[in-house]
Amino acid sequence: MIENVDIEFKQLNPHNGALPDGISKVAASFANTEGGELYIGIADDGTVVGVDDPDDVMTRLSNMLHDTILPDIMPFVQIRAVRKDGKTVVRATISVGTERPYYLAKEGLKPKGVYIRRGSSCIPLGESGIREMIADTSGKSFEESRSFEQELTFDYLQQEMNSRKLEFGMPQMKTLGLIGGDNLYTNLALLLSEQCPYTIKAAIFQGKDSSVFRERREFDGSLLKQLNDAYRFLDFYNRTEAAFIGLERHDRRDYPEEAIREALLNSIIHRDYLFSGSTIINMYEDHVEFISLGGLVRGLSMEAIYLGVSQSKNPHLAAVLYRLGLVESYGTGVRKILRSFEDTNMKPVFKTVEGVFTVTMYNRNNASPAKPAAAKNPKQPSTETGEEFVLSFIKEKGEVTRKDIEEKFGFGTTKAYNYLKRFCDENILTQIKNGRFTVYTVTKNK
Repeated sequence: MIENVDIEFKQLNPHNGALPDGISKVAASFANTEGGELYIGIADDGTVVGVDDPDDVMTRLSNMLHDTILPDIMPFVQIRAVRKDGKTVVRATISVGTERPYYLAKEGLKPKGVYIRRGSSCIPLGESGIREMIADTSGKSFEESRSFEQELTFDYLQQEMNSRKLEFGMPQMKTLGLIGGDNLYTNLALLLSEQCPYTIKAAIFQGKDSSVFRERREFDGSLLKQLNDAYRFLDFYNRTEAAFIGLERHDRRDYPEEAIREALLNSIIHRDYLFSGSTIINMYEDHVEFISLGGLVRGLSMEAIYLGVSQSKNPHLAAVLYRLGLVESYGTGVRKILRSFEDTNMKPVFKTVEGVFTVTMYNRNNASPAKPAAAKNPKQPSTETGEEFVLSFIKEKGEVTRKDIEEKFGFGTTKAYNYLKRFCDENILTQIKNGRFTVYTVTKNK
């Protein structure tokens, strides 16, 4: 016999007969992996040394495993005295447990307390592996599973609830899913607590690439606090540009506030928290991008997203945000972002690859957007041109449709129609029906 993924040898302390260190770690690793047999009374090299009092060793071993491992591993443990090479040894047979991960009680549900078996060694399991094991074993989603950390505080969430005159006590925490059926905090509670380990990283760059930082920040604490802090940060750098159309002044932000808000909310609600990285926001001179970990839910396509289909990885988190009035209804975020850019030809871009979902929005006030397909001809006026530019274009072309005006100047349908109607009312243009289309020509003698 040799030590292997499912076999471990230990021997009593030769001076005082104490059980050796590491027994609990070995037993927990067996229960977390493929099961295995732990022998007391065999040296590491396979030499059988035996035990003098097997009954005493079995009792002490049973008590140790019961007292040092959580959840209770004993239903999956059989301890017997067996004969090997003419000597008595104690064998503990450990089966794979149904409540994995099993962990050392003194260390808690953390990497230094959770071990798995690899070869003949016990190695600590990382946080992402622990979460996956919990999800696989319980059949629950991330946010429904119990949190590693149970010492949680909810000052910011309480403040947000109070400001909206909403009750927030033990019954509400259970209803919302912050406390599970075992009366322990769930991962949803962790996300909304001050102890939330996930962050949002935001960076402002000078220019159109990542070469020069202007400012960068990392937002931590409750996800609710991160949302508010990140929005205020982005809002500060979301400039307002004034333009005149005739005598009228029009102010326009680089990015619609609604679009920033929706992209930020979506990056939080739909990310996969089994990934330990941060949500990333990068703002450049000509565009801003939101990078969220996790990608789309399996089986959901971008075409379905455009149609308003929504399948969140974190429906309980979405429900809390809905209760707080931060989310109006499910499946409207992408359409709201698109709608807020109707008056520009630089449309937002949504992309998904394995493990990542990105939203890119282009600066409406930038004359040279990075998006090649939407780049403007340097000779043409910006989207905030006055009526003289529109008239000049119509005269040059001879006759135009509303669609021509929209595409040339990046106007929305309403804005293009208002220009053309005003020119017709002033008898500058003449409206002519041409089959299914309406064309506009310069009125004779004008």
